[in-house]
Amino acid sequence: MTESALAITARPRRIVRRTFGARQGPITRLMSPSDLGQSLKPFVFLDLFDIAGTSSLSGAGWHPHSGIATLTYLWEGNVRYQDTTGAAGFVSQGGVEWFRAAGGAWHGGGAGNAGRSRGFQLWLALPPDQELGPSESIYQEPQDVHAKGPAAVLLGTIGEVSSPLKAPSSINYLAVRLKAGETWRYEPPADHTISWIALASGRLAVPEPAEAGELVAFETSNQAIDFRAEANTEFVLGSAASHPYELALGYYSVHTSPASLRAGEQRINEIKMGLQKEGRL
Repeated sequence: MTESALAITARPRRIVRRTFGARQGPITRLMSPSDLGQSLKPFVFLDLFDIAGTSSLSGAGWHPHSGIATLTYLWEGNVRYQDTTGAAGFVSQGGVEWFRAAGGAWHGGGAGNAGRSRGFQLWLALPPDQELGPSESIYQEPQDVHAKGPAAVLLGTIGEVSSPLKAPSSINYLAVRLKAGETWRYEPPADHTISWIALASGRLAVPEPAEAGELVAFETSNQAIDFRAEANTEFVLGSAASHPYELALGYYSVHTSPASLRAGEQRINEIKMGLQKEGRL
């Protein structure tokens, strides 16, 4: 291999986008389909939340979705959940709420009974064969979330470790904790050309700096990413094969076509009428 080829191989994967998002109360929206979600799909929304006490969580009352799945992960504390599959309870620190709205469903939640609750909620666009399918809710206790080294595998597979949740497409979503001075390398699958990280706390060198509260998107590539923690750090990492579909957007819905969006929104309205009749909305 020539010297120039070695230099190219050794070049770190470039950061191409950065954002601290837009904050509204205890929620910071780091990604939406109108910005980074267009280039990072199937990842289309990402919220970082930090709730003090039992204050209300804006926007977390009953609300609908279709065409997407959500995954909520807690670094600290707990949050309440309920949905129209009949599930209700608490997601606790280190636990996961997986909610596939698909053809249409409603869910809600809010602050739990902890002094402080911190975590991420991610929305994923579903492919055409799933976007109008049945809804699904799965709630994992911390002991049910598998890990490899410092990475909890929330969705997908690293080496021999897989999440029990069935990913809608080729996706990895990890929650990683590194102590100050620790290093870690992420080797994405060959088809994962989309990669990003978002920091809940701390500071990383990748090798460019990334700060708490920041989302960092990497260049389109399947190249490995090297991390060094400059402080005790908590972050999530998403990588995936690109979602090769346009995004048809509703207020609460993301679909692959206007026709499927109309079908999802119709189902949402039908469920709404049922909730109103029951006095739940």
